[in-house]
Amino acid sequence: MKNAFIIHGSYGHPKENWFPWLKNELEKLNYKVFVPAFPTPRNQSLDSWLKIFQDYEQYLNAETIMIGHSLGPAFILNILERINNPIKSCYFVSGFIGLLNNKEFDDINKTFVDKNFNWKKIKQNCQNFYIYHSDNDPYVSMEKADELAKKLNAKIKLIKGAGHFNVNSGYTEFEELLDLIKKQDDF
Repeated sequence: MKNAFIIHGSYGHPKENWFPWLKNELEKLNYKVFVPAFPTPRNQSLDSWLKIFQDYEQYLNAETIMIGHSLGPAFILNILERINNPIKSCYFVSGFIGLLNNKEFDDINKTFVDKNFNWKKIKQNCQNFYIYHSDNDPYVSMEKADELAKKLNAKIKLIKGAGHFNVNSGYTEFEELLDLIKKQDDF
């Protein structure tokens, strides 16, 4: 069964940005799509998010793809460290590890990103990583994208003027991401 997860970031929710559009498009391709709602900013912690995600772990399999936005990729990395059944692919949008030097976000993101990840286990549980970043992201620097790409041995697809790939940047759809998913799945 083809499953897809779309993971929002800090201050986010399942109905924002391009998430509803992508969910709809993936369902047309016969994916079972999950867009969990996680507590943020109140009660946001890695433990609280993992507790919610426990209900979804049964859907992780060799045909599962995971899409994360902003803090979402770091949460996905934490999942990949814990599971014992590899998934197919991960698509990271404006992702990062480590603190952002922004108190508003660092305080609530700390448990997700301020740690030593088990990169060997992460790469064993997913061998295909795709990273999207913008040249003018107001929250996540290019250095953060480079750091993540280096750890994952992945390339960055740099998109000019995409901001934080959110509704404020005009992202209510994300055709390029959908096209890549289709291409990787050999549609």
